Amino acid sequence: MENLFKRGQIREEIIIPPYEGRSAFLRKGEELIIIDMEGKQVGDFVCFNHADPAEHVSPVHMRASLSSIRLKIGDFLYSNRRRPLMQLMEDTVGKHDFFFPACDYYRYKMDFNKEDHPNCYDNLETALKKYDINPSVVPDPINLFMNNVLDDLGDYVISEPLSKPGDYVRLKALEDVVIACTTCSQDMAPVNGWKVTSLKMQIVEAE
Repeated sequence: MENLFKRGQIREEIIIPPYEGRSAFLRKGEELIIIDMEGKQVGDFVCFNHADPAEHVSPVHMRASLSSIRLKIGDFLYSNRRRPLMQLMEDTVGKHDFFFPACDYYRYKMDFNKEDHPNCYDNLETALKKYDINPSVVPDPINLFMNNVLDDLGDYVISEPLSKPGDYVRLKALEDVVIACTTCSQDMAPVNGWKVTSLKMQIVEAE
């Protein structure tokens, strides 16, 4: 980790506590490092064009533009206008998801009979308000570190994340962007290894 951070000056560090979300502004050329502090923690991640928040990273457009359901080093994070807003520069895990929507009130109410459980949709919505971004519908996220396995029949099996303490992804902003990330609130399935823990975000100045 030390060699990675010597590439640029860290101008901001943000801890995302369990069951919460945080947002940040990145200038074009800056980099975002998202670190799994204790391991096996999913982060629901969204990204908006700062100049025009109607444009946002869109998993369905990413799948079409990348012709893949895998996120790989060098891949662009494409928007709903099919333009790249960020790029994946480094990844110590190599297993993420951009199929599943964020967990929400209805997920816990319908599937777990819980009406007061924290959820990523609300946490993303709350975090984005800091930058006056109030989408009528929060876009589907990229679920960093989420470990979904596609079986031979095309069905998904959710397994515990492969990420270990200190694992990370590094993303480069290709435009001025506002991002938000949550610590996924799911503690009743193996999504986070049955326990919700913290993530750390570091914003690295452009070289």
